[in-house]
Amino acid sequence: MNFTLYWPWLFYGFCLITFIQVFYYLFFFARLSFYKTKPKTTSQTHPVSVIICARDEAANLAKNLPGSLLQQYPTTHEVIVVDDNSFDDTHYLLEEFSKTFRQLHVIQLKQEAKFIPGKKFPLSMGIKTARHEIVLLTDADCVPASEHWIARMQDSFDEKTEIVLGYGAYHKKGGLLNKLIRWETFHTALQYLSYALAGQPYMGVGRNLSYRKQLFYRLKGFTSHNHVPSGDDDLFINKAADGKNTRINIHPDAFTLSDAPKTWKQWVRQKSRHYSTGKFYKPIHKFLLGLYSLSHFLFYPLFAASLLLYSWQLALLVYGIRFIIQSTVLYPCMKKLKEQDLFPWMLFIDIWMFFYYILFAFSLIRKPKASWK
Repeated sequence: MNFTLYWPWLFYGFCLITFIQVFYYLFFFARLSFYKTKPKTTSQTHPVSVIICARDEAANLAKNLPGSLLQQYPTTHEVIVVDDNSFDDTHYLLEEFSKTFRQLHVIQLKQEAKFIPGKKFPLSMGIKTARHEIVLLTDADCVPASEHWIARMQDSFDEKTEIVLGYGAYHKKGGLLNKLIRWETFHTALQYLSYALAGQPYMGVGRNLSYRKQLFYRLKGFTSHNHVPSGDDDLFINKAADGKNTRINIHPDAFTLSDAPKTWKQWVRQKSRHYSTGKFYKPIHKFLLGLYSLSHFLFYPLFAASLLLYSWQLALLVYGIRFIIQSTVLYPCMKKLKEQDLFPWMLFIDIWMFFYYILFAFSLIRKPKASWK
């Protein structure tokens, strides 16, 4: 059999995959690249309830909770910490904080919620207890990037807005793992923020997410996916968000920051838990995300095959077109999310993503563990 007859089809496949990639960059990701916040003719400050769920997070709360408590916000606000059956010193730490900060309210949970694994029950209790219509969610291991975090996030709400998607970044530190984690976080944000701008919001991150209590009650909270340990952020947003009720906020003052996992094992466990919820997304979102991931995964193998087996000149030409478009779109996005130091690593990490997809492919079909930590 003459296999050389099939080599042109490898190149045609490479061209098709490149076209799909370019489509995503120009139709979706370019929206974030050129995004500018529209100036508001009128501005209103809303009462806000910040909600943080914690289990055995005494060390993180001692370090990060003051960032939420010391916000410069002129309107009524509160910070609710839900202590979910902690066995460490969380209770005593929160008692001490409560003596100093009147806006801190602590919910002490003493029993596990049967048949509701994960973070959903403590978060539901926090939302139910919240005094204000707008709730702003973050995690115990996160700290606001500025003292204007509450002000910036709530400023995105208007009469039509029910959901505001924020960016939860990681602290910049040395080492390859930190860069890979931050790239993956940027890459995920690139997708959910761009899709929201395109009228197809599909997820948010619990490290920095805000919505109205009325929306939560209208959808009966997390009842449609209470059986799934994760998904208190992305599955709820996947069900609740649409092109009219969702906005994004990428002002640097509206970011949150947290420490990235320090070991490969911790990161793999974290991402595996997050990806286990993807199978429950709406069909249109699974299709769009799956097609992009598949085209990204196949890009470099088909490039290498076209380079070696067909025409290296044509293969490099097609690759160059994609690289120029990719760089032109991604760099402004990186600047907006303050991740531009990753740009020199873009080519290396883009190739690494081929192995990333292999590493986490099993998480898409694996049954998620019940723990939310």
